[in-house]
Amino acid sequence: MYKVTFNNRDNSFHQDVKSSVEKYFSTQRVNKTGNWKLYIKALILVPVAVSLYLTLLFVHINIIPGILISGIFGFVLASIGFNIMHDACHGAYSAKPWVNNIMGLSLNLLGGNAFIWKFKHNIIHHTYTNIDGIDDDIAKSPVMRQCESQKWVKAHRYQHIYVVILYAVSSFAWVTMMDFVKYFKRKVHNTNLQKMDLHEHTIFWLSKILYVVFYVTIPVHFVGWSAWAIGFASMHIVMGLTLALVFQLAHVVEDAAFVFAPGIEPQKIEAEWAIHQVRTTANFAPRNKLIGWFVGGLNYQIEHHLFPKVSHVHYPAISGIIRKACDDHQIHYNEFRTMNAAIASHFRMMKSLGRKPVTERMVNG
Repeated sequence: MYKVTFNNRDNSFHQDVKSSVEKYFSTQRVNKTGNWKLYIKALILVPVAVSLYLTLLFVHINIIPGILISGIFGFVLASIGFNIMHDACHGAYSAKPWVNNIMGLSLNLLGGNAFIWKFKHNIIHHTYTNIDGIDDDIAKSPVMRQCESQKWVKAHRYQHIYVVILYAVSSFAWVTMMDFVKYFKRKVHNTNLQKMDLHEHTIFWLSKILYVVFYVTIPVHFVGWSAWAIGFASMHIVMGLTLALVFQLAHVVEDAAFVFAPGIEPQKIEAEWAIHQVRTTANFAPRNKLIGWFVGGLNYQIEHHLFPKVSHVHYPAISGIIRKACDDHQIHYNEFRTMNAAIASHFRMMKSLGRKPVTERMVNG
């Protein structure tokens, strides 16, 4: 792993915000993990996903309604990932570890792998957020240029247009390629993957086989190759766009900070870890309850990055506490009032990063 450390000698901000949030949970006498609000989501989303799946298999549907239902199915699967899997893999779904482990396997039902994702997301991304060279979430170069330290190529001039296609195929690539690349290389970008025991190897291969059975073999048997291909593509396009956009709006937007870690020698980041998290993260549409419900509170990314083991159902309540702490310490709290504003900021940033850097213009004349 590239050696990066944070300046935690003066971690007054982290201590202040942590004590304030702890005081909130203590005085309110509520657990930090999920509650009935989260469990109701699971009781709604999972049966809806199963119903859509069975409808696509056993109900005769014309092509246009079939595409529509397949797309809705993909959206619901993404929402299961946001709400159930995400909390569970962070240990925030329940106070009982075995419940979190079981619910975290919902990612495997969607085609991913919980073990690899926990390492990639919980450890790497949440520790080294937006650090180019370590954070796998911004390691898409040279296909995409997501920060100024990444190499520019001519194709990037059009990246604000073609990234839509990349986002649309992202979940398909994740399921069919990226997990396998990490599995066989034993690496997540430039960081060695934690060792997998026999149990985790078995889960990896069994879940991948079951994915093919339930998402390919069984549907092809009941609806045929052509109908399956159209439905499968529709599902992944919507799922990919939903997942990619929500995660991109968290970190690849204007005002979000980036750091370059070349890996040549140990690097010291002047800010403490908690300040780094706030500077590299952004919230969007915090007052839109409908968006918040479907994206599992991921519109409160600052709260999530500071308190990843707190369930998302508590983020609206603690956001005011965190905002005040940021104001007290004169730390900019990145927030977009609407999702449309955040999307516009993301694409403006991608377009800006697609322009030829000034240094290269000077070198090349």
